[in-house]
Amino acid sequence: MVELMVVMAIVAILLGLLIPAVQAVRESARKTSCKNNLRQIGIALHAYHNVHQSLPVGCIEWRSWNSPPTYRQFAWSATLLPFLEQQSLHAQIDWSLPFDSPENLSAAETQVVTFICPSEPSDSITAGHTTYGGIFGERILDTTPNDGVFLYERAIRFGEIKDGVTNTLAVAEDVGGPDKQWINGRNVFVVAHGINDPAAWSGDNEIRSAHPGGAMVLFADGRPVFLSNATDRQLLGSWITRAGGEVVEQP
Repeated sequence: MVELMVVMAIVAILLGLLIPAVQAVRESARKTSCKNNLRQIGIALHAYHNVHQSLPVGCIEWRSWNSPPTYRQFAWSATLLPFLEQQSLHAQIDWSLPFDSPENLSAAETQVVTFICPSEPSDSITAGHTTYGGIFGERILDTTPNDGVFLYERAIRFGEIKDGVTNTLAVAEDVGGPDKQWINGRNVFVVAHGINDPAAWSGDNEIRSAHPGGAMVLFADGRPVFLSNATDRQLLGSWITRAGGEVVEQP
């Protein structure tokens, strides 16, 4: 009996050592998959730019509080579908109607694997979900929010990114934030806090992830990067502006 108890204790200790290691390996694999998702989005953005001579419009016919419900409010990520090998899904959308019209419900609820980070908790994933949002701008360096690359009603060309595409963020993770449909044009956001900042209100879109220690972002040159929670906020703001003239270091 004593020998059996000793063996069981040893097994328990080994399991206690093994389980965290297995979880770490799984998270590493999920992080790699998330990085690959953003790489595919980056390639698609460059392909879109090659065809249209600009990046996608951040939001087409954005609805403010007093806008008519007929405004379509399509997201940049919806117009990117043909460049993500989702031509058939793109063709299902009736672009003459709002994104949330009954005619577009079936397309809007379709899951696109490339838009979902595998580390995001499954209970937070809804129909037509996306983990990634386009960067509208920042409120870290100044109070002018529309200094990013995905704006309402306006397409940005690479030539307008005066800070350089290698120094400008385009897309970032936003786990747990609102407006999490790839078809919904509210899938752009103004960054006002640091990465995974616990002080950020959950009702705002901010850079958040389910990865320990940081979040995955995409620079406009198509390069996905994992940024630490300790990333300086001023530096983060400088990476977001497309033409702020800041001299910044590479992550």
